[in-house]
Amino acid sequence: MKKLFTLMVLALICTAANAQNDSTKTDSTRGRSERSDTIRIGNIVIITNGANHRESGSNTSISMERRRHKKLSNISTNWGIVDLGFANYTDKTNYIAATAAQNLVNGPGSSFPLGAGDFKLRAAKSVDVNLWLFMQRLNLIQHHVNLKYGLGLELNNYRFRSNISFKEPGTSPYSSNVSIPNAYVIRDSISFSKNKLAADYITVPLMLNFATNPGDNKKGVSLSAGISAGYLYGQRNKQISSQRGKQKNKGDYDLEQFKLSYIAEIGLGPVRLYGSYSPKSIFKNQLDMRPYTLGIRLSNW
Repeated sequence: MKKLFTLMVLALICTAANAQNDSTKTDSTRGRSERSDTIRIGNIVIITNGANHRESGSNTSISMERRRHKKLSNISTNWGIVDLGFANYTDKTNYIAATAAQNLVNGPGSSFPLGAGDFKLRAAKSVDVNLWLFMQRLNLIQHHVNLKYGLGLELNNYRFRSNISFKEPGTSPYSSNVSIPNAYVIRDSISFSKNKLAADYITVPLMLNFATNPGDNKKGVSLSAGISAGYLYGQRNKQISSQRGKQKNKGDYDLEQFKLSYIAEIGLGPVRLYGSYSPKSIFKNQLDMRPYTLGIRLSNW
């Protein structure tokens, strides 16, 4: 009897131990299965409690997090901007008055005076290249409204269809008895494979800028408009012909020393386009050519 009682006690102890082990395993497994799973989609966070979704106690919560924006500087600088575009002009010249003032001189054998046809450009080869040393953006209203300004070089190249040549003031090439006080243009006697007038300016632009997404320059829309002031530092008539070879004639060809233009820029995501128009002629006397440009701007903002 005593021996039987001992065996029963031992059996109860073993049963209790096994039950405790099973409970521990179940709790451990349940703990592993009920760990929180987190899924993040943009600024949406989904938290799932419990991997076994068949249990009624499983929980899923969805929350929205505010995206943290980096603090924008009130003054930002963009270095080394490049513009690539086309240069042209609207011709408002009174050719009768220009001829009378000897701004236009016929060459020998010319049966009719110079006119608008002589100043037509090869549009695809008349290019505008601008090299902006820097541009800065000054915050005015919560970075959505800014003031943009900078400093750079404007390089305008006008490529002519006809064989005109630009000359400095002096004695007429066709008569030693005729003195021409202003720079003038002649219809030359030879054909040029390349004939262009280059005008180079140091320019300061000033624009008011509007941006829909100031925190990300590659998204949203931006619009800028204003004026620019340019100072002429170089002018030359570059020509290439079989008779004279390659010539680069530098001189005073009656170009205005200063150029004031209306300017604009539009940004659609990372793509930026620019344009300019001057309401005043680039020439001082008689010739009335009002320049404009259009192209693409390679810039961070």
